Amino acid sequence: MASWDIQPQGVQGQLRVVGAHAEDLGDTLSSLLSDLQEAAQAAGTAVPGSQAITPPHGPVMGGSTLKGPTGVSPLAQTSTGPVAAALSEYATHRQNDFKAMADRCQAACLGAAKATSEYVQGDLEAAQNAQNAARTVRLDALKDFGGKQR
Repeated sequence: MASWDIQPQGVQGQLRVVGAHAEDLGDTLSSLLSDLQEAAQAAGTAVPGSQAITPPHGPVMGGSTLKGPTGVSPLAQTSTGPVAAALSEYATHRQNDFKAMADRCQAACLGAAKATSEYVQGDLEAAQNAQNAARTVRLDALKDFGGKQR
C-alpha cells in the first residue's frame, strides 16, 4: 500500500506563497498592458504633422459640418502609426496567453487545495473505520485463537 506524508499546513503555506506570486503576475500583466497603451499613444504616426490636428483656418459656413474623405470630421479622426498598430496587435495576440497564465495558476492552486482536503478527509475516514472495527471485535472470541483477555 502506498504511503503518503502530506502535511496540510505545509501545503496551505505553499499555496499562500504561490497565490502571492500569482497576484504579482496579475499586477505585472496589468502594468504591461497599461504601458503598452501609453507607448502606443506616445509613438505618434508615420505622417508628419498629423499628431496634432488643428481646426480648419478661414471661415466655415454656419450649419454645415466639415467632413473628411471617410465621412468623419477630421477633428474626430485619430491617426495610428505603425508602432501603435504593432503594439495593439501584440496585445491582442497575447491576450489569450495572459488569460491562460492566470487560469493555470488558479487551477493549480484550487487543485492542490482540493487534493489536500480529500487527503485529510481520507485520513479521517480511515481513522473512523479503524475505530469502528476495533469496537466490533469481540474479546471473548479472541480467547479461542490464543489471545488473552484482559
